[in-house]
Amino acid sequence: MTPASLRERQLNQMSFVSPDYEAVDAEPDEGTPSFLPSFEFSTEGLSRPDQFAAWRNSFAPMLELSDTDPMTANFSGRQELWDLGSLVLARISTDSLAFSSLPGHVRRDPVDHWTMTVLLSGQISTNAASHEFTADPGEFQIHSLGRSFTGVVDKSEMLMLFVPRDLSLETAATLGSAEFSTLRSGMGRLFSDYLIGVSNRLPTLVHADLPGLTAATQAMILACVSPSADHIEAAEGPIANVLLERARQLVRSRLLDPKLGSELIRRELGISRTRLYNLFEPFGGVMHYIQHRRLLSAYAALTDPNDRRLIFQIAEERGFSDGAEFGRAFKRAFGYSPSEVRNRSGGGIPLCPDLDDCPSEERLGVLLRRLQG
Repeated sequence: MTPASLRERQLNQMSFVSPDYEAVDAEPDEGTPSFLPSFEFSTEGLSRPDQFAAWRNSFAPMLELSDTDPMTANFSGRQELWDLGSLVLARISTDSLAFSSLPGHVRRDPVDHWTMTVLLSGQISTNAASHEFTADPGEFQIHSLGRSFTGVVDKSEMLMLFVPRDLSLETAATLGSAEFSTLRSGMGRLFSDYLIGVSNRLPTLVHADLPGLTAATQAMILACVSPSADHIEAAEGPIANVLLERARQLVRSRLLDPKLGSELIRRELGISRTRLYNLFEPFGGVMHYIQHRRLLSAYAALTDPNDRRLIFQIAEERGFSDGAEFGRAFKRAFGYSPSEVRNRSGGGIPLCPDLDDCPSEERLGVLLRRLQG
C-alpha cells in the first residue's frame, strides 16, 4: 500500500486539502445550508512502517518528523481539518515523535505561517534559538514555521490554528512578538477555551458564518496574545461568551456545593463583580441563575423513579434549609408543587440511560430534559 500523503493547495495561503482525505459532508443539495466540510486522515489500517511514513508525509510541507520509538507495534495518528477560508483549524491526535522545521526553506511548497497550538493532552517541548519552552494540557504555544526549531511531543491530542502572515499587519506584529512561547496567562487560557469552543461548534457552522468567525478569532488573538484596552474592547463579545460558558460549567460542576455563590465564581474566573453582574444580567443575576439550576436539578430528582428520598432531603442537598421556601420557589418555577411533580408517576419526561433504550416517541422529551440539566 502506498503511504497516504497530504498536499497543500493554495487558498488564501492556508487551506490543506488532499485526495487522500475524505470529506465528511457530501455536497449539499441546492437550497440547503452549505455546512463546512471537514477532511479526515488516519494511519489506521496501514502496516507499521507505512503508518509513520504516511504521518510524516502529511506534515512534509511544514515539518520534518522523526519516529522516536520505531519498535512499537503500531503508530497511531489522526487528523481532522477544517477549511476556514483565511484560517485552517486542525484537530490532531498523535503518538510520540520528534519534529523540526525544514532547514533553509528547502521545500517544494513553502509554508510560512504561525501555528497556535492548544494542547488537550500530553506535552510538547520546543527548542528555538537556544530557548526551550513547553506546554501542558490547557496551554497554548505559538510557533513560526518560517524559522528554525526542533522539539518532541508525547502521545498527545491538540488543536492547531494556522494563521497566515498576511492575515493583517496588526495580527502579524502581535504573533511575531510572541512567537516561540507558551502563553500561561489568564488571557492565554481564555484563548484556549475559545478555540476549544470553536472546534466543538464547527460541525454546525455554514459558509456564511466564516467572515464573522474569522473576525472574532482575529479579535481574540489580539486581545489574548497582546492585551490592551482597545484589543479587549474589540473582542468583548467572544470574551464574554467564553467567560459565561466557563461560569456555567463551574455552576454545573459545583451545583450542590454550599459554598457556590457569586464570590466563588468571581474568584474562579478572575473577574470583577461588575463584570460578573453584566455576564448574568440576562439571567436575572448570578444567584437567580444558581437557584434556577438547583431547582431544575431538584425536578430531575423528584421525577427519578429510582430516587425515593424525602422531598426535604432533596431540597436540603440543593441549599434550601426551609421546606416552605423550597416549595414556593419550586412552584414559581414550574407551576406545580414538589409533591405534585413526584405524584405524577415520575413526571412527564421519561428517564432513559440511553436514547436507544427509549421508545422513539419519547426521545424528544429525553433530549429536552437533558438540555435543562
